[in-house]
Amino acid sequence: MQPHPRHADLAPVAVIIMGVSGSGKSTLGAILAQALDCPFLDGDDFHHAAAIAKMSAGEPLTDDDRWPWLDRLGRAMGQTLASGGTAVAACSALRRSYRDRLRAAISAPTRFVLLDASLDELQRRLDHRIGHYMPASLLDSQLATLERPGADEAATSFAAIASPQHLRDATLTWLEAGDSQTGRMGRPSGH
Repeated sequence: MQPHPRHADLAPVAVIIMGVSGSGKSTLGAILAQALDCPFLDGDDFHHAAAIAKMSAGEPLTDDDRWPWLDRLGRAMGQTLASGGTAVAACSALRRSYRDRLRAAISAPTRFVLLDASLDELQRRLDHRIGHYMPASLLDSQLATLERPGADEAATSFAAIASPQHLRDATLTWLEAGDSQTGRMGRPSGH
């Protein structure tokens, strides 16, 4: 395996781990940021209390709820990039318009990694998750909202069933290989 990219080699780049609730975004984001020696921002931390209360009650967010959240996260990513060069975030980023909004707020090269999982796997994970405001009842609405990144987006997709360490290594390899520079949808075999 080729050496992993160094923090300076990727600067400035925003890497956003995306997908529906329970796909493992925060887990992968945290260990990827550790491997890159850069900050990790969890999108959950940028929701207003009213949005968290709404989701906790089993009510899906509207776009009007999401725009300020995406703007806050995007600005924070942009500020982090300005001071550190590389940053990783976990954010559902389910629609292309949400990813476009994040890219505009970040104002730097942005790469997306979609974590894909079956409905059964996601349901199993959510049923066993403790202490999170997002109820499993919202999974169907998230899956219905999901727009997979297009071939013109700097994005790749991996099967979320793989171990976090495997996903971290696959993401680092993808970043290093430069697939993100072409904007094509990289789908490495075996992932």
